[in-house]
This record gives sequence, structure tokens and C-alpha cells, in this order.
Amino acid sequence: MLRLSKIFSRLSVIPLFLLLSGCNLVVMDPSGDIAMQQRDLIIVSVVLMLIIIIPVIFLTLYFAWKYRQSNKEATYEPEWHHSTRLELIIWSAPLAIIIALGAVTWISTHQLDPYRPLDRIAAGKPLSADVKPLTVEVVALDWKWLFFYPEYDIATVNEMAAPVDRPINFKITASAVMNSFFIPALAGQIYAMPGMETKLHAVINHPGEFQGLSANYSGAGFSHMRFKFHGVNQADFDQWVQKAKSQGTKLGRPEYLALAKPSEREPVRYFNAVDDGLYNAILNMCADPSKMCMSEMMHIDAKGGAGKESHENRERLIYDNQNTSSAEITPVKAEGGAGHTMQHGDNSMPGMDMGNGSSSDSSTGSAQHQGH
Repeated sequence: MLRLSKIFSRLSVIPLFLLLSGCNLVVMDPSGDIAMQQRDLIIVSVVLMLIIIIPVIFLTLYFAWKYRQSNKEATYEPEWHHSTRLELIIWSAPLAIIIALGAVTWISTHQLDPYRPLDRIAAGKPLSADVKPLTVEVVALDWKWLFFYPEYDIATVNEMAAPVDRPINFKITASAVMNSFFIPALAGQIYAMPGMETKLHAVINHPGEFQGLSANYSGAGFSHMRFKFHGVNQADFDQWVQKAKSQGTKLGRPEYLALAKPSEREPVRYFNAVDDGLYNAILNMCADPSKMCMSEMMHIDAKGGAGKESHENRERLIYDNQNTSSAEITPVKAEGGAGHTMQHGDNSMPGMDMGNGSSSDSSTGSAQHQGH
């Protein structure tokens, strides 16, 4: 019976391997050149580390077996404390591995820099000078993805396509919450942040339908924040563009503001015309005409600020609190903002919304009064 139980316990492991065989290990079997290079980097790094790990595990088990208490033939030297030869082996091997990993990391960090334009389509296939990259502007919304194709004046929701072997220049931002743009078959993840633009240069080398997703938790609808990426030939890409133009509607600022409201499981949508400068307005957090653009704010700051009149811009500078209407925001008095002086330990600025509907002027003034 004991022997049969051992046999059954070993056979019970077989279903686990069958389940694992159905896993889609797309990171280790990608379809884009950048993702392939990243996969190779993972393999090289693991192999280099295993050069140390495997001998250490083997020797640990070997020493435990050889110097077990019942082995009377093993050498017993309780006074042993040093061996120069052993020290050289113990320290030189890890040092060589660290040097090799450092060199690989240094080279790959520059070669796979997402901001670095591509110089090849695939291994042994350099990029031709006459190939024009495809520009795609990506916006992470709650909880969906919006893609602009400025070259074709179209936009899509939760679906994108690109021709095989044509470089793609991604420009990536977010509307409100930090996300992470990730197509495992194409390249590594790149953060999408409001008011900022990140970049990614990549290329798809094999046709197919691939999954894209957000790799950074961003709220209740995060689990369903996925999209389809189609790698197609040029003719099929042209047909896809025509499909977007024929089935799409106009995307202006009012339509974008409605789209930007939180929603889950958003279906694929197409837009056949996009307002000029809409992506830049989203990037500058002023798609809502009542908001001040980040670029305008930075220009004012570069000129030394707006002085006492800056309190008038307060409502135009509130971007983050999406659940607060302008009626709920306490207005700032001009004399309060103008007469405020920063003190040690004062972590607020005049007119700053403290999150409870009150401004920092009243709280700061109270603190100053108590200090006198």
C-alpha cells in the first residue's frame, strides 16, 4: 500500500504539467524585435546567475551528504579555518559573474532605451532610410485606451493596428491616473502619466492579433483595461484605416470629455475625424476649455509668476479632483492670498485646496494666530 501511494502521488503531478502546457508565455515567445531582445536579455541574465546558483545548490547537498554524522570516513578538522585557494574560487567566480552582468546591463540599457529610435527592423535587417515610422499617440483613460493616428486623422478606442516591419513611434500619456502601457508581444511596459509624455519605439515582425493591457493598478476597472493590437501587412492596414473612416464618428473636445468619464468594458470604437490639437490639449491637461494648459502655467512660472492676480486662476488649475464640482470649491479672497507669508513648517500655498473644501489661507492663518 505504501508503494502504491507513492506511485499515485507522483502521477498526481502530471495534471499540473498539462495545465502549465496551456499557458501562453508570450514574453518568452514575442513577435517584435524589441521584445525579442528583451527576452534574450532575460535568458542571458538567468544563465549567468545559474552558473553560480547550480554549483552552490549541488555542493550544499553534497557536503550535507558527505559530512553526515554516520559517515565515519569523512575528514574531520575542527581546527580548520582558512584556505587561500578556496577563498579565490569563492570570490573570483561571483566577481566574474557580476562583471559580465554589469557589461550586459550597460549595453542593453542603451540599446533598448525606449526613447532611442530604431536602427533595425530585426536581427540582420537594418532600417532603411526611406521608411517612415508610424506615429501613434496613446492616452490611458479610466478604464480604456484611446489611440490617435495623426497621419490618418483617425482615432480608436481599445483597438490598434500597425503594419508588419514598419517602425512605430508611440507617444504616451494619461488623462487622470497613472497607468502602464504594455503589449508583451511587442515591447516592454512604459508608464503613462497625466501631464507628461513618455515614448516608445518598437516594431512588430509577425502578423497576428496580440493583447495589450495596463500593467499598473489604476482603480476598479483595471482588470478589464485591455485592448487588441493587430499586426498586419500594409494592404490590410490600409483596409483597417478605411474601416475606421467609414464606421467612425467625429472626436471633438465634447466627445472626448464624455469618453474620458470612468467606464468599464468599453467596446471598440472608431473616430474618422479628430479636432486639431486634441492630443496636445490632453497632454497639457486642458481638454476642458475651462482649465489652464500646463504649458501656459509653466510659461507664467518662467516669467516669475502672475503676482497677486494669480488667485483668479485657481479654479482653472484644479485637475485632480474629478468628483468635485466648481461650486464646491471655496473661492479665495484676494487680500488673503496677497498678505500670506510662508513660515517654517508651512506646507501649503495661498489658495491651495486642502481636500475638505477649505483653503489653506484659513488653516494657515489659524496656525499663525496660535503661534503669537
